[in-house]
Amino acid sequence: MINFFAKYFPNVISLGWNGDAGWGTSIFQTLFMTFWSAIFGGILGIIFGLLLVLTKPKGILANKIMYSIVDKVVSIFRAVPFIILLAFVAPLTQKIVGTQIGMKAALVPLTLGVFPFFARQVQVALESVDPGKIEAAQALGASTKDIIFSVYLRESRSELIRVSTVTLISLIGLTAMAGAVGAGGLGNTAISYGYNRFNNDVTLVATLLVLLLVLLVQVLGDWLAKKLNHQER
Repeated sequence: MINFFAKYFPNVISLGWNGDAGWGTSIFQTLFMTFWSAIFGGILGIIFGLLLVLTKPKGILANKIMYSIVDKVVSIFRAVPFIILLAFVAPLTQKIVGTQIGMKAALVPLTLGVFPFFARQVQVALESVDPGKIEAAQALGASTKDIIFSVYLRESRSELIRVSTVTLISLIGLTAMAGAVGAGGLGNTAISYGYNRFNNDVTLVATLLVLLLVLLVQVLGDWLAKKLNHQER
């Protein structure tokens, strides 16, 4: 097996596991960016998604001005290509993390790049909740907080898991472009150490590792969504 890899994947082996270009380092960078961007972007996405549903016309907190502002913010950020967003928010990134280069610096544009997509997904998931259940909760005197947590978020749990899975997979793809700000990761390894140097074996292995990560997220997300769906029934 060792001889096989040495013969057909020499450049993969030469990168090693540690070091700036090592496979262990690249995997860690991808997981780091994906995890923290998912946390920050997820929080913003939930907040904006809830605001879109609550303040829409006929929503329980209907507010035309607020809805219009939130809707425009989400639409504008979603319309900006991620590679342009990287450059556009560079000054903001500098103020928040103190640098414009590295995996920590990539968290700012990644968060801003993923949250509008997730917010729209959350909006669709929450709007799938039976309006009758919301009306029933209001009739029983439930507060806005109770309706949000006990009706909207509880009743749409499985759907929220599904859209979160889709968002995570999209986020993994965005981390590949984060290499433009020196963030590293498997995407950067595939391009910088594989494609640009004509090391096809490196590109192949990096791509397979990204696909494996996507597959794990998809399988886990589907399993959790089905489990929660059965519990709701």
